[in-house]
Amino acid sequence: MTMKTPLVLVNFKTYTEATGKKAYALAESCEKVSKEIAVAPQLSDIRYIAENVEIPVLAQHVDAITPGSHTGFVLPEALKDAGVVGSLINHSEHRLRLDIVEELIQKLSTLGLESVVCSNNITTTAAIAALRPNFVAIEPPELIGSGVSISDAQPEIIEGAVRAVKDVGAKVPVLCGAGVTKGADVKKAIELGAEGVLVASGVVKAKDPEKVLKELASYALVP
Repeated sequence: MTMKTPLVLVNFKTYTEATGKKAYALAESCEKVSKEIAVAPQLSDIRYIAENVEIPVLAQHVDAITPGSHTGFVLPEALKDAGVVGSLINHSEHRLRLDIVEELIQKLSTLGLESVVCSNNITTTAAIAALRPNFVAIEPPELIGSGVSISDAQPEIIEGAVRAVKDVGAKVPVLCGAGVTKGADVKKAIELGAEGVLVASGVVKAKDPEKVLKELASYALVP
């Protein structure tokens, strides 16, 4: 299973609304809306969800380690065994050095897994794109969870990121996130050159997540 663009990727983070049985229920809602919506649940829920839905499932984080004595870390091979399609890397809430990002992109590729590498600015986006991940997702940290969409507050960031990726000669799809809550946010992001969105609280903490998902998907996906 691979992820297609335009892409809606829902990061469950560690919200109680997306933990345990609630995580599976949210994944089912995503699947009901469109089998092309991707989800990133917590590690404790990842295998069960991957085995019971037919949508792309990613990890929220992975570590650059090999099998052995690494208590508390996330082994890439374990993600492969759990049935995920890939992993987020370098989210603003779990930042990594660029050399480790490069190592993880290569490791996941070797395992047949996809990498969605997060960036917080245009310069970093260009550096990441040069490493040839499957996706790069730009999210200004100050807008994450704010309810203020990047496509409204800082549209120039999206345009600049897309241009920066092209300038380094990388054919890497650019996703954008931070404050994305409405279909109009998705529409504008795509018009600005993005090939999808990374969403979290706008879906996870919504009173009716399925309703929000339907609106987001209507601007990006074919249900």
